[in-house]
Amino acid sequence: MVEVIVLSLIQGITEFIPVSSSSHLIIFTKLSSYNEGGLLLDVSLHIGSFLAVVLFFRKELIMFILDKRIFCLLLLASIPILISGYYLTKTNLINDLRTLRIIGWMTIIFALYLYFSDKNKGNFIIKNHLNLRYSLIIGLIHIIALIPGVSRSGIVISISRNLGFSRVDSAKISFLLSIPVLAGVSFYGLYETLHISSERITSLNLMSVGFSFIVSYLTIKFFLIYIQRFNMNIFVIYRLILGILILLYAY
Repeated sequence: MVEVIVLSLIQGITEFIPVSSSSHLIIFTKLSSYNEGGLLLDVSLHIGSFLAVVLFFRKELIMFILDKRIFCLLLLASIPILISGYYLTKTNLINDLRTLRIIGWMTIIFALYLYFSDKNKGNFIIKNHLNLRYSLIIGLIHIIALIPGVSRSGIVISISRNLGFSRVDSAKISFLLSIPVLAGVSFYGLYETLHISSERITSLNLMSVGFSFIVSYLTIKFFLIYIQRFNMNIFVIYRLILGILILLYAY
């Protein structure tokens, strides 16, 4: 029960802010006495985050679905990471990236990238300025987020800021692109566990979905409020400190 609450907090908070949820989950399981709780628990946590972002952006989703141009551009931007993630998972290459040294260096390097990207004074908005070129650039660079420590939301926000989008709309692009990613992780994970392994859904899994949903929803809400008033420096500082501590421990 305690493990579910802690993992839900980690997943719900770090999935949507630029600090890398995968690295925090890996660090937690490596440095604590908890085990990883199985693939189904991990899937349950991602389902909670998926439901939260869909509910929070339900109006925008409806609007973008009706606007076929934006819908296709967002879908296009999500395809590269889905294909790459599937390949890395099936070949088990993803496990070679889950080391503390890699996480530490990526946490620091992409903290600096986030810092300099956020210096841009762009004011582009999704509806008016997202085009095929921007969609392809975001989608291809999005692949780097498969490396733990990079941060999926962080890399999307950074590149979107470099392309001229406002801080809020850069975050919205990140949130919207998380929907197909979280859906892919969730449904592929469910297939793997329910049809291939012997794991079964339990009340603990349902609780993890609920906890992750609540924490994720609140994180999205307050993160958007925060970035309307402040820059990304607090996340940059946190990442730099965390990265240095990880490297000191790893080496």
